[in-house]
Amino acid sequence: MAWIERHWQGITPVSALLYPLSLLFGAVVKVRRALHAGGISPSTRLPVPVIVVGNITVGGTGKTPLVLWLAEFLRARGLKPGIICRGYGGRSRSPQRVAPASDPLVVGDEAVLLARRGRCEVWAGADRVAAALALLAAPAPCDVVISDDGLQHYALARDLEICVVDAGRGFGNGWLLPAGPLREPPSRLAQVDAVVVNHDIRDEPHPTLAGLPDTVPRINMRVEGRQFRNLANPAQCVGPEHFRGRTVHAIAGIGNPQRFFSLLRLFGLDIAARPFPDHHPFTAADLAYAGTETVLMTEKDAVKCRRFARNSHWELAVDAVPGPALGERVLQLLAK
Repeated sequence: MAWIERHWQGITPVSALLYPLSLLFGAVVKVRRALHAGGISPSTRLPVPVIVVGNITVGGTGKTPLVLWLAEFLRARGLKPGIICRGYGGRSRSPQRVAPASDPLVVGDEAVLLARRGRCEVWAGADRVAAALALLAAPAPCDVVISDDGLQHYALARDLEICVVDAGRGFGNGWLLPAGPLREPPSRLAQVDAVVVNHDIRDEPHPTLAGLPDTVPRINMRVEGRQFRNLANPAQCVGPEHFRGRTVHAIAGIGNPQRFFSLLRLFGLDIAARPFPDHHPFTAADLAYAGTETVLMTEKDAVKCRRFARNSHWELAVDAVPGPALGERVLQLLAK
């Protein structure tokens, strides 16, 4: 966890010192949203529906697994979804088509994961409008666009907004950046179409979640996974019991690494937890702990480690499991 994130979980001298800057940030957010809502700053509307899956906090909340679930849900109902994302962590700035074998250092780790698991066209780019237009111009048919993140990217008009919230961390101290973790105030959730709360059996709902708007559907989601895949030999898959009785190293360069570590401990594994910054550009040296000792990692981290993987490196595949009300809500709004 970055040092500043520790101060986002409560009221500390550091967060209090930064609070005036939060007021300025909040004013900018309000003006920017008003300019788009009033048509002063243009928003591009696509000829197909656009679904944005985002959040109002900094850090991971489970958006990418939910995007994968949504793509599969729509495809199973005869639609042809395509996915766009920012490509955070990649060097490319212009829109890029992402394939399962694309270089994550160019297009971003999450983009490669989406291409590997999404079974649909994926385009990455800092300008989501340009990425979406490139997606629609591609030979593969697409009749609905899913944006992984981009809730605050108002230049792209959207038809559905889904906001994902981490049940354990909530909204932290409830303050906007840089004094807190919020990109927008919690009141923003009154305008979205669904709030998805990512939780598991260990999570006590964060006190800040008590203020979620009653007018917006609140749907629970959990992230499940019990199968580990070997990075050097992807055909080899094992369950958690394969690693019990020995200490293993667990790495995570994601928004909330503690959620991954907690899941491994829930499996009964004795782990040496090694958190890294979100989107960390892993090298072989980062995994060279003790020769052939086992290293467990997330799928997002695995896309950057595969090029130097050993037989002792394993990834945990996970899937989002939202409540059935989410699918019903999406189909209801798409029908309009």
